[in-house]
This record gives sequence, C-alpha cells and structure tokens, in this order.
Amino acid sequence: MEHAPNLLPPEKVPAPRTDFAVGVLALQGSFWEHEVMLRKIGVAVREVRRAEDLEGLSGLIIPGGESTTIGKLAVEFGLLEPLREFGKSHAIWGTCAGAIFLSKDARRRQPLLGLMNITVERNAFGRQIASFEVDIPVPALKAVAPDDDRPFHAIFIRAPLIETVTPPAEVLATLEDGRIVAAQQGRLLATAFHPELTDDTRFHRYFLHLAGWKNK
Repeated sequence: MEHAPNLLPPEKVPAPRTDFAVGVLALQGSFWEHEVMLRKIGVAVREVRRAEDLEGLSGLIIPGGESTTIGKLAVEFGLLEPLREFGKSHAIWGTCAGAIFLSKDARRRQPLLGLMNITVERNAFGRQIASFEVDIPVPALKAVAPDDDRPFHAIFIRAPLIETVTPPAEVLATLEDGRIVAAQQGRLLATAFHPELTDDTRFHRYFLHLAGWKNK
C-alpha cells in the first residue's frame, strides 16, 4: 500500500503567513508528508530536531513512524522535557506513532510525553499486510468545513488503537464497531490513522484551528 499526497505546482502553492508557523517533529517517520499538506494550506513549516526549534511555533505535529524510536531519539536529543512543556500551552497532534508518543500509557515501557489521558495499544490491527482504508464520520471537522458532509477517508498502516479515553480527553472518531481511532484533549489531538497520506486537508485545518489559525 503506497500513498503520497499530490503536490501542487509551485504557482498554486499559497504564500505562507509570516505570523504563524507549525513545527513537524523530524526525528523519524512520515514528517515530510505533513509538511507537504501544511504548505498546501499556506502555513509556514519548520522541522523540529532541537529544543530551540520549538521557539515561536504555534503548534507541532508528531508524525507516524516507530514510536519507540521517536521516543529514544527525543531523549537522545534532549527534547522530551521541552516537548512536554510545549504541549502544556500549545497544540500538538500525533498521528499513528505520534499518538502513542502523546499518550500516558502504551502498555509497555518506552519514552512517552504522557500529555493525553489515553491508553494506546501498539500495532493493534496487525502487521503492515493488514493495513486498510475506511471512511469514518468525524463530526468535529465541521468546525473548519461546515458545508462538507463527507466522512473522512482514514488510512491505517500498522496502526495503534486508542483503548481508553478518560476526561478531560474525549473521543473524536470511532470505527463502525466502536473502536476508538481519534481523540482530543483541549489543544491536543491524536489519530491512529494517517490524514497526511490523503488529499483531504480537513484534519490538518482542524489542527490549525486548535492551534489558533485564522485563515485570512
């Protein structure tokens, strides 16, 4: 299963705003795909590898990849505590492995930010051969697309499952059988799937909305 967002020709890429920037944690995983989506919307993007890279950002995306590796590299680069502090006052979105990294419990010992009141099961749907795609309703996306009634086409690749969500976190989306695949806690967002591998910008715009983006 191979997916990549369609690139816009240079003349159609919006000029990025200079008063608003989003970081993408670029230690490991699919950070480039998120950067493409953000630039498509017209957002200035910065790759984050050091604590000083967080300065001046309005939000941060933690991409899919391998959660244990992301955690170990965050420790090695001295990023774990700066990321925790950043998440106390800024929007952070974790996709797939990033959702695991945001959680308070991943059912095994590994470095976690522990910012969201969610428990996550790693590789809950099986190996990569068991990856799948499905349309899911996400009512919260109406906040940025009030006239768009489409379900969101979710791509799951060696995906985790959000087992439990406790307040102040809340469920944002489930599969048809009720299993939780997206959650939100204030300005923190976790998705078990990969919106960056689609052409649908609604989830990225929703995250920008949480980060304070006002589309001008």
